[in-house]
Amino acid sequence: MSMQLRVDHTTTYDYDGKAVASYNQARLTPVTTVDQIVVHSRVEVSPKPWTFEYRDYFGTHVTAFEVVDPHEAMTVSATSTVQTNRTPAPPASLTWEALAEREVADRWTEFLGTPPMVAAPADFEQRAKQVAADHELPGDAARDLCALVHDEVEFVPGITLVGGLAATAWQQRAGVCQDMVHLVVGGLRSVGIPARYVSGYFHPDTEPVIGETVHGYSHAWVEWWDDGWHGFDPCNNVEPDDRYISVAFGRDYLDVKPISGIYSGVGTSRLDADVAIVRLA
Repeated sequence: MSMQLRVDHTTTYDYDGKAVASYNQARLTPVTTVDQIVVHSRVEVSPKPWTFEYRDYFGTHVTAFEVVDPHEAMTVSATSTVQTNRTPAPPASLTWEALAEREVADRWTEFLGTPPMVAAPADFEQRAKQVAADHELPGDAARDLCALVHDEVEFVPGITLVGGLAATAWQQRAGVCQDMVHLVVGGLRSVGIPARYVSGYFHPDTEPVIGETVHGYSHAWVEWWDDGWHGFDPCNNVEPDDRYISVAFGRDYLDVKPISGIYSGVGTSRLDADVAIVRLA
């Protein structure tokens, strides 16, 4: 069953004084894939900026913008309408031997590295290796590793930082979707399975009511390579369905930040973000 979803994502920055310049990149526009079609999208910034759009290395749509006039607040509003039609992933098929061949390992080398944000702590890496040893196919091992993280890491907002490490979340056995995805990504890469971080949106209702606007979420899940990218949400322990909208792909959260940039003129700022999502059809 397909869905048409509209997402309104508003981010407001309030500065303690006047910012005299702000240079940013926004990754807020969904991508058209085999699973979803972007019907409409718009990113608006106030005060009015200079803008430039491009696709980054991983295929994410980026809106770069500059606000050079002095300002005490800045608002970034992104509105998107997306038709989703996600089909269930096929059974695992790629073998461990095929995964290790240069054709795969060289092609997806960026998704095999373990930078600090996703690096698995030693005990978790051992668990990942045991899961891999228990399965004949990497895709089945990947599903099991997602289930392990879901079962052993509790969803607790506010206990980790946005730039936190997977190792910290594992030590605490608590974190948010970003932490769980980083753990799974690091674990999969430690056993040779290319894995990437996916950011996007997620309608929280199992059966969304047409026309009813709800508070939605910026969300994250993982995809691994198995003769194609296969997605799974370790936070909710489900395969992404039509309630999920993909926005950005990368090696970890640093590649997919919704808004990143620099500003000058004042020392501190406050950020407020709100996501509203409604099923249109």
